[in-house]
Amino acid sequence: MTQDDRPENVASRSEADTAATERKRPSQDERRAAILAAAFEVFADHGFAAARLEDVARKAGVAKGTLYLYFPDKEALFEELLLSFANPLLSRINAIAVLPDVPAPVILERIIALFQTEILGTEREKMLQLLISEGPRFPRIAEFHHREVVSRGLSAIRAVAKRGFERGELRSDALVKCPQLFFWPLLGVVIWRSLFGRFDPLDVATAVNAHRDLLGLVTKEKPE
Repeated sequence: MTQDDRPENVASRSEADTAATERKRPSQDERRAAILAAAFEVFADHGFAAARLEDVARKAGVAKGTLYLYFPDKEALFEELLLSFANPLLSRINAIAVLPDVPAPVILERIIALFQTEILGTEREKMLQLLISEGPRFPRIAEFHHREVVSRGLSAIRAVAKRGFERGELRSDALVKCPQLFFWPLLGVVIWRSLFGRFDPLDVATAVNAHRDLLGLVTKEKPE
């Protein structure tokens, strides 16, 4: 018997191999992240209706049964994917929106800048395009997105606009009455790029600057 074959050495190697295997095994959070990343690719390639959970599982490197441990059905997976894209951005918008000493036009400008840097040209833009195309056919998904994402964004814009108008920083209360006005042209950019961008590219900077002008993001002069 060699020194390596002694029982205590064999046991030591076995423990080391087990520890190495445990280190390589993905955690639940890592597996969930892998499933969501795979789901984005499958949904983006095939749309919601044609996407298959077995394709998501295969791309994520997990068994289909494992996928069901995390998400009970395709709709739940899609909803979680939506939130994974939206929640970090909503948190940043809400953090900006409640800054007490920053004028409302500056806050709104910062939110527009977030749209340009965190949505346009990113996976978030692809997710929005997917939602726009699939939402009318799957109203439960559209309702979920409105409840969990859109309504929160509208509340933030309305609060900023109300504060800004009352302090004389905005010349109109249009965004208080209809905060959707803030987002419609920005969504229009996404729709245009999706439908017509290949043969009629949009000058995004010019479009966004025009949006700023239409919103009246200038300080209203206070009467002396």
